[in-house]
This record gives sequence, C-alpha cells and structure tokens, in this order.
Amino acid sequence: MSGADSGGGDTAATVDGGDHTAKLSLPTLTTMVVGSMVGAGVFSLPARFAQETGVAGALVAWVVAGAGMLMLAFVFQNLAVRRPRLDAGVYAYAKAGFGEYLGFFSAFGYWASACVGNVTYWVLIMSTVGGIWPALGEGDTLLAVVLSSVGLWAVYLLVRRGVKEAAAINRIVTVAKIVPIVVFVILALVYFRPSVFADNFAGAAYSGSLFDQISGTMLVTVFVFLGVEGASVYSRHARRREDVGRATVIGFLSVFAVFASVTIVSYGILPMGEIADLRQPSMAGVLQEAVGTWGEVFVSVGLIVSVLGAYLAWTLMAAEVLFVAAKDHDMPRFLARSTDADVPLPALLMTTVLMQIVLVVTLFSDDAFNFALDLTSALSLIPFLLAAGYALRIAVRPQPEDAEREPSRAELTAALLATLYTLFLLYAAGLRFVLVSFIVYAPATVLFVMARREQHRRLFSPRELVVLGVSLAGAAVGLIALGVGWISL
Repeated sequence: MSGADSGGGDTAATVDGGDHTAKLSLPTLTTMVVGSMVGAGVFSLPARFAQETGVAGALVAWVVAGAGMLMLAFVFQNLAVRRPRLDAGVYAYAKAGFGEYLGFFSAFGYWASACVGNVTYWVLIMSTVGGIWPALGEGDTLLAVVLSSVGLWAVYLLVRRGVKEAAAINRIVTVAKIVPIVVFVILALVYFRPSVFADNFAGAAYSGSLFDQISGTMLVTVFVFLGVEGASVYSRHARRREDVGRATVIGFLSVFAVFASVTIVSYGILPMGEIADLRQPSMAGVLQEAVGTWGEVFVSVGLIVSVLGAYLAWTLMAAEVLFVAAKDHDMPRFLARSTDADVPLPALLMTTVLMQIVLVVTLFSDDAFNFALDLTSALSLIPFLLAAGYALRIAVRPQPEDAEREPSRAELTAALLATLYTLFLLYAAGLRFVLVSFIVYAPATVLFVMARREQHRRLFSPRELVVLGVSLAGAAVGLIALGVGWISL
C-alpha cells in the first residue's frame, strides 16, 4: 500500500479513461500486481517481524498469511471471471453482495487505506534521509512533516496537469526496485550465521506465546500484500477478463517468495532483539551489519526508487476508486468530474487532503511509521472481508447468471477460507485499530448522504440504519477511548 505496500506497476498507464484506453495484456497486468505489492513495506519487514516473533513464528505466520492471501487472490480471480460486468473490483463486489451502503463503506475504506498507505512512503523516505540528517528523526518530526507536505502537494500539481507514468517507465521502475531486494537476500545468505539463526528460532523473552507471535505479525503481512487486488481495481481496462485473475495469482506467488525470503534470512545476520531495534528501513541496518556501510546506502537508494515508483501509482489508484464510485452514483457527483486530460481532479484533491491530514496526525503518534502501516492494513480489512463474503455467498447460493456454470467446490473452499482469514485478521488487528477505523469510517457517511440527496432518494433503508448505528457507536467509543487514554496513536 503494498500499499499500502505498493509500487509502480502499470497502474497509472491504465487510467486513460473509458473506451479510449489501450487494453492491458496479461504480462502488463502481472507487472502491475507485482509493482503494486512491492514497495515500501518490504524494506520494513526484518524489524517488524523481529519485534513480534522468532524464526518459528515467522515461518508459521508466512504460511498462514500466504495461504490466506492466496485464497483472497483466488477469490478475485473467480469473481473477475464470474462477474465481468463489475469494475473497480473490491468496491464493486461489496456493493453487489451487500448493498449500496456497505459498498460505499468498502469504496471509502479502500480509498482511505490507499491514502494512509501513501503516508508511510513519506515517513519512510524521511526516516531514511534522517540517518544522515538527524533533524528528520524517524520521519515524525515537524521538519519531516513540512518537507513531506511540500512533496505531497508538488505531486498533486504535477498530476493535475495530466502527467501520468508510461507503462514502459513503470516496468523499469518495477525491475529497479526488485533488484536491491534480490541482492539483499543473496548477500544475507552469503553472510548467514547458522548459530545466530538457531538462537533466534524460538523467539525472545519479549515475544510471548507462538499464537501471540503469529497474531502480532498479521497486520504487517496485510500491508505488504496490499496490491494483490491491483489488477482487479483496473479490471475494466483488461484485454481479456480472465487475465485479471491470472495476473493476480502469478503476481502474488512471485512476491510471496520475495517477502518470506527477506524476513527469514535476516534472522541469520543479527540477534532478533537487535533487529527489532533497528530504525526503518530495517533492511538497510541488516545489510550494513553484513557488508558494511555500502549495504545501508544500497538498500536506502533502492527504497527511494521503490517509493517514488509507488507513490504516483497509488495516488491515481485511490482517485480511480472515488471516481468510479461517483460514476456509479455511490459518491457525490462532484467526484465524477475529470479534466480534458482525463484526470479526476476533485477525487485527486480529496485524496491529497486526506493524506495531508494523516501526515499531521503522525506528529502525535508514538511510532509514526508503524501507526500508519497498521492503520492502512486495518482500513483494508472491511473491503477484503466484504469481497470474500460476496464470493462465499455466490458459492453457497448461485444466482441466475451462474446457471451455465455452477460454482465449483474449489471456489466454495477458497471463498470460505478467505472469509475466515479476513475475520482472523480483524481479531489480530485488535480493538485499538478497529476503533480507529470506525473513527475514519463514520464521518464518511456524509458523502453517502450527499449522493442520496442528489438522487432524491431515501437516505437510509432500515438495514442501512443498523449499519449506520454500529459505525457511529464504534466511532464514539473510539473517540472516548482516545480521549481518556485507553488507546493511543
């Protein structure tokens, strides 16, 4: 975020709008998925995992996360084939399965997740430069926020003029950020110390039970896998609809191998307590221990390339979600406006404003990077859960359009496991981030009300009033909890 842990892909090149855009091939869609997932988050994996678990817990966590996310990938693959008329993936599936209000929440949550994920890029860039310029701290000082804000609005001004990344440039960026990660894994294996790895196997005194260790890593795995749905978000631009699902699975399996490798090899370089204390990007500190200062510089440069390749792409992806939702009359119509250069300007402005707000909030956070990372993951869980739930609903109760080909047992299994996995992720996120997510979600209902008023429709159905009540109650509890110190940022 991805994501989110995200990277360039060919995302920007796909926002050429409507029927005039060039259709995307399977290799291009696959590159988009890989680029969407490989971004800033992978550079934070060593410390984030070492703060929670040892080798054994990390292995189990990657198996759980890999299997769960693979089931979600299968869900997106199956839905892309079964529901080719649904565009913008995650949001469209939630609306089709559970109604307009929950579909609205899914669109808003996915958009907000992308915005908060983009903030992690600025925090990580400033933290990286902070290694040589202490005034930037770990990306959470006033100077760091001011400089990040300048960059934020500079990109906005660039994009509003219609400047988008070309597909060829995106492919180059994707390769450029994969190379330092692969080199990191190779060098870590060369300097691998079996005795250190063995000492890290069971965890440390602070890591708790194996279940606690695994639960503690779940949000970061969600963060780095954000982007697995990237091809689905731009499904309307695919040359062949079945390529959306194929690109999702191929891209996921490729990136999964990279993420797991980065995490596990790090345990053979330093004791996990020392890895846990590394400043972000922790990959740089691990490689510095192995090969010296040049290793830290190498990873830091790779991170900046990765983030620069990610930021514009995910800004445009976030704006695309708002734009498509407005086109479907689920957001106010002002968000459906675009310029002659096909830039959805109001959606882009709203995206930039939310990122600015979150940047300011990081000043009050105890750990700006981890807070933004975990909030990104938590906000994405509702959209993922609703998409998986829709796939499960189709598998259990096929609709008339499924008459020609009934859902298979494999589709039912994938949908069930994906639903259970996302429910587990909500549990693993903990009450803190669930309540903070409610604080973000509840005010968004104003946009839903605006859209309904524009259409001269009843504001809420009885079922929608129940959802509204739950969201407002959750937001109220969250605000009280923040106010009295029960939870903190």
